[in-house]
Amino acid sequence: MDKKDLYFEKEYMPHMNRIGKITGYLGVLLSFAPAFILAVVYGIFPKPAALLTAFVSIASAVGVLWFVEPISYFTILGPVGTYMAFLSGNISNMRLPCASMAQISADVEPGTKEGSIISTLGMAVSIVVNVSVLTIGVILGSSVLSMLPSKVTEALNYLLPALFGALLVQFGMKQKKLALTVLIFALIICTAIDAGLFNWLPGSSNYLGILSCVFLSIVVSVITYKKSKASRSAE
Repeated sequence: MDKKDLYFEKEYMPHMNRIGKITGYLGVLLSFAPAFILAVVYGIFPKPAALLTAFVSIASAVGVLWFVEPISYFTILGPVGTYMAFLSGNISNMRLPCASMAQISADVEPGTKEGSIISTLGMAVSIVVNVSVLTIGVILGSSVLSMLPSKVTEALNYLLPALFGALLVQFGMKQKKLALTVLIFALIICTAIDAGLFNWLPGSSNYLGILSCVFLSIVVSVITYKKSKASRSAE
């Protein structure tokens, strides 16, 4: 293990894990602080049955994402980026694209130590820019949007699909077979979801598209890697 790897494992990661845990716990405490103040100071507390009903409603709709998102995002975000992303939010539409583009610009591979550091830098910049723009948007957003033509505001709805399309091309060019396989599968599964074939699942079945594509990508990647490794060994 060279000095860079040794520093990453022995100095950088323990320090980042410590900061990540502290900020994560603080985020949890601050998230529950308003409810705690309402309960303790003002005596406003919902009935346990209402809390359970609310939890079941949320869990049935998005509960699967609590498991899918960390698994599917971790490779690109890295351990430190995962702390930052889940604390700051806007993962799929801001943090993940920024991390991906930073890795592409720096010509580093996701899942590597270098990729983890670069994704952290990319997300740090995105958080600063996001907070700055959000502050301006809160103050001036409604007045600025009202001055834009209706066609422009309608076009803003296509920003996120266009962004993910660009990311698909960027990564798909590196793994053409994998990208094509998953793309075809995604079209099939999304068509089936739209046709209502999975309405028997709890909550909205839209999460099935992400869940199945993520695990299909993992399976295909593992199989491809093993075949490639076996062919190299045979040579």
